[in-house]
Amino acid sequence: MAQKTFQKSQLVAFGNAAAGHDGVLSDPSGAVIIKPCKQVEVDFYQSTALHPRFQRYIPTFMGTLSLGSQPDSALATATMNPTDAGQAFLDTPPLTTVPVVKQSWKPSSGAKIQTDLGIVLENAAVAFKKPNVLDVKLGARLWDEQAPAAKRAKLDQDAEQTTSQPLGLRIAGMQTWQGQEAAGKDGVNTDGYKKFDKHYGRALTIATVRQGFEEFFRLERGAFAKGSVRKIVDRFLEDLKGLKAVLESEESRMYSASLLFVYEGDAAALEEAIKAEEGTSADVSGTKEEEADDEDEDEDEDEDGGPKIQAMKLIDFAHAQWTPGQGPDENLLHGLRNTIKIFETLIAAD
Repeated sequence: MAQKTFQKSQLVAFGNAAAGHDGVLSDPSGAVIIKPCKQVEVDFYQSTALHPRFQRYIPTFMGTLSLGSQPDSALATATMNPTDAGQAFLDTPPLTTVPVVKQSWKPSSGAKIQTDLGIVLENAAVAFKKPNVLDVKLGARLWDEQAPAAKRAKLDQDAEQTTSQPLGLRIAGMQTWQGQEAAGKDGVNTDGYKKFDKHYGRALTIATVRQGFEEFFRLERGAFAKGSVRKIVDRFLEDLKGLKAVLESEESRMYSASLLFVYEGDAAALEEAIKAEEGTSADVSGTKEEEADDEDEDEDEDEDGGPKIQAMKLIDFAHAQWTPGQGPDENLLHGLRNTIKIFETLIAAD
């Protein structure tokens, strides 16, 4: 198993997070992110080695990192492009459990998680020149069995006052590339991005939630996706339906998990990625038998290098576990199915 050393002085704040807690870091190349977490999330990522169909829809787990106070001495055990993912992840060295300090619960408001443990994951946005990013939190119930009564009440109230309760989904955050020429105008930041925080998503209703997805794809109100945007929406729909099929066949509970959508926001880079993909497809030939033999390899083609059009991952597993005998996670699937329905409203009937 390959090991990679990260010097703490070289780690930088991760700039493409659309939502979530503070304190997320990245290595200088931007290839990986280091997210403060609790042991339970690491355990869940390691357990996914036994669920290979599910692994396709989550970020690649590369190891863990100590975020302690020792200066400039952070070491993570990372698996880079493993040939046998299941074996590689199962061989990850055992970790020391981070002690939990018992105290009265209060909302974190997105503050950094108090922990010395960081999880090292692939950065789903690394292959994009100007990534447009959308975080959609899934589920009407957002707390697990370990949550104290005060936290349950607060999260239930949040769900009832937003689209979480009726639809099982809520836009948690978003950023869209508007162009450097738009900087400083109409809410666009100086970096050329327009950013939407959690308050934007909480203000949406059943009647207006489509508008949030229109913003993400930069569509006019009530418009349908066309051209390259239609291609992106179609790709996301394929991913969403694939994930739904996997989750319907698994027995799990994943509270407060999110769907992370990323697509290329730079028009020229997007066109280049589409042309590169079409060129590759034109060069590929083979019999139906050869295509059938390569079916498993085809599923991983979108993980290869080169420019990307879009990517979708299920993320945030701080409250996730496999639950044999309890059936599929209908709480999560409720939001996933409604996300599919919303995406379908973005495309005109053929």
